[in-house]
Amino acid sequence: MSRWNCGIAGCGREFDGPEAVIVHQTTEHQRHECKVCGTIVPEGYFAIRHAFDEHTRAEYVRAYDADGSDVRVREGIKETIEENADLQSVVDELNGNSG
Repeated sequence: MSRWNCGIAGCGREFDGPEAVIVHQTTEHQRHECKVCGTIVPEGYFAIRHAFDEHTRAEYVRAYDADGSDVRVREGIKETIEENADLQSVVDELNGNSG
């Protein structure tokens, strides 16, 4: 089984699965303020999901001074997580219902 890395700059921790990475990002990293709307969200996957579920690609590009390549990388991360992670177990663990 391959390891999953925390992609937040300066971290580099490795985990056994995507769920553990998301929990780590949510509980051990500072929150992220969305540059489009100002909403505070957990860094990492949840910040990416917020950006692409709540805003247009054009809004993201303008607010983050990004380009098409930046968008594709983050969309790829979002897609990979959503294809591999049990997101309900992440929610349950973050809500204290792991078990």
